Amino acid sequence: MPLLTRMLNAPLSIDVRRGAVAELGELLADGRIATEGRVAIAVGPGQGDHIAEHVRPSLAACEVFQVAGATVDAAVDLAAKLRGGSYEAVVGIGGGRTIDATKYAATLSGIPMVSVATNLSHDGICSPVASLVHDKGKGSFGVVMPLAMVVDLDYVHAAPERLVRAGIGDVLSNFSAVDDWLLAASECGERVDRMALTVARTAAEALLHQPESIQSDRFLTVLAESLVLSGMAMAFAGDSRPASGGDHEILHAIDQLYPGTANHGELAGIGAAFCYHLRALHLGDGAERLAEILTCLDRHELPRLPGDVGLTVEQFTEAVLYAPRTRPGRYTILEHLGLDADETRKAVEDYVQAHGG
Repeated sequence: MPLLTRMLNAPLSIDVRRGAVAELGELLADGRIATEGRVAIAVGPGQGDHIAEHVRPSLAACEVFQVAGATVDAAVDLAAKLRGGSYEAVVGIGGGRTIDATKYAATLSGIPMVSVATNLSHDGICSPVASLVHDKGKGSFGVVMPLAMVVDLDYVHAAPERLVRAGIGDVLSNFSAVDDWLLAASECGERVDRMALTVARTAAEALLHQPESIQSDRFLTVLAESLVLSGMAMAFAGDSRPASGGDHEILHAIDQLYPGTANHGELAGIGAAFCYHLRALHLGDGAERLAEILTCLDRHELPRLPGDVGLTVEQFTEAVLYAPRTRPGRYTILEHLGLDADETRKAVEDYVQAHGG
């Protein structure tokens, strides 16, 4: 008998609205995630402490833990505390770094995790991947995706605008990742999960032509839902393929070579735009998508050029050349073209000259 259905990992609940945090206790109880209220709350710097106090009335038995940062050591330390407390679930409250550390800790300790995002900087808020710093740099680790997802728009509005805008760049990079996946299928016979591909591309399409700004609840809802869809696409695929291509190879290279240059989503947007520039330049395809991405980045005041994040042509060239080493075995437009140093520098100069006005 043919297999007509498949089981897909997805959160039990996704709640994106103003005032959502106040009903966190009800969400945990109604979803039977934490029926007795024995919940650990992991918070990072910023709004996490304030939100933790906000949810205490509905979670009287909760215990709050500080997360030092998005490091393997911090996540392992939190996991040890979770294992020693007999908690029903852990709630990670904060930005992408806090949530990544909490996801990893929850996976190590074997308990459900609920994600409460205070900003919308990247798709890690609801994905099966945690990006953490370790002794040898920064790496991506497979984790169990959050069992429930909460985005309270009141707190998103209070977050630094730069962090909220960054999520736009991360979602737009799905276009590049999807096209790289299709390229790998064509050139190398790599298997493509069409469901994961569709979800990732739909997330980006939903955001691309939204006319409103991050001041709008409507726009923030679309952004939040697009980030969730990106995370789900990765869960469906079983890896980061539908949301990470040459664009993310470039951003990871910049992170390694020039740490602190810019945040994840800002670099993802630049990386995606440059990958489409390469497609247009060498494959004669992608110019229309490049124009759409650049227009969207400009509309939301996101960086478009290396110089916008303080990188010279030489530094960005070095990052592009280094990029394939960040994801060995992943085939993208960068591996396909295999440009040497002179060709890469020329492509970067052409990109800056063509789109620097």
